[in-house]
Amino acid sequence: MALSMVWSADCLQHDPAGEVWVGVHTPGTERPARATVVREAVLAAGATEVPAAAHPDSDLLAVHDAALLDHLRTVHAEWVAAGLPADPGQPQVVPYLFPTAGLLAGLPLRRATAVHARAGRFCYDTMTLVGAGTWAAARGAADAALTAADLVTAAGARVVFAACRPPGHHAGPDSFGGSCYLNNAALAAQALRRAGHERVAVVDVDAHHGNGTQAVFYDRGDVLYCSVHVDPGAGWFPHYVGFADETGRGDGVGATRNAPLPPGADDRPWLDAVRSLAAAVAGHGAGALVVSLGVDAAADDPESPLQVSPDAYHAAGTELAALGLPVVAVLEGGYHLPTLGPLVVATLEGLTGSVSA
Repeated sequence: MALSMVWSADCLQHDPAGEVWVGVHTPGTERPARATVVREAVLAAGATEVPAAAHPDSDLLAVHDAALLDHLRTVHAEWVAAGLPADPGQPQVVPYLFPTAGLLAGLPLRRATAVHARAGRFCYDTMTLVGAGTWAAARGAADAALTAADLVTAAGARVVFAACRPPGHHAGPDSFGGSCYLNNAALAAQALRRAGHERVAVVDVDAHHGNGTQAVFYDRGDVLYCSVHVDPGAGWFPHYVGFADETGRGDGVGATRNAPLPPGADDRPWLDAVRSLAAAVAGHGAGALVVSLGVDAAADDPESPLQVSPDAYHAAGTELAALGLPVVAVLEGGYHLPTLGPLVVATLEGLTGSVSA
């Protein structure tokens, strides 16, 4: 497989050791081994590894608010300084209070004095914990995505894969959640725009809607966001966002396309949706493509009810490759470790026109 894979070893530093879901601490599925098995599988398929290059904070600020970056950079050290790992015995930053509109009742949002109260200032769920290595890992993932965009724009590569971990498509301009901290796909899309592509498209094939990516570009017409995912109206994350009637706002009207699928949907409806989104990309006139490459729609994955096969992932890659655009593929979800690597490889082989040995 003639492909560059961008890798940052920093991605392994984030080890949340579980998550808090409906008030219960569970083992969680977003673990460092995800990145390891993907890296090994993609290299075994013939890819060339490229180290992620450090990028300036200005690249992150093109997508995310400075206050969010400061929070992610400092909150764990503040948590430790406040003694919370000893009392009550929680080593990870876990939100317990969220400054919602209902709480504020129209009053200005102030900075909470207690760090345990600030933990929910930017995070919108209790699953997305911050530990000692979270910022380094999120920064490494962002650098991987940005380096992949550089390889497309400066080096002329046709397809580049960024093995990002933690994933990113649930992180918004000033929010994080869904096991995502910085939006790697949005950073890549913005970098492609900055490099001169007047229009860019993001196609998100993760099993869950990329609410963060949609939020970044919802008011813009230059970046088309397209997603195929399990219907949030059927009770799946992110629950409140990802419906078909969300099509953009202001200058972005028509530049968001959502294709929610019912639980249990298999190859045929999923591929039909991918083809529809590919047609939307062609109609948008995009000059470059970012693929949010989540493979958790696969039948064996524990985090979604979709039933997509490896052959369908390969076919999806082939459909998107037919657009003839330079591609930055960014790893998102996928949590069944025995099949995670082969599923990513199948999609990348479709994108590159490769055939398995």
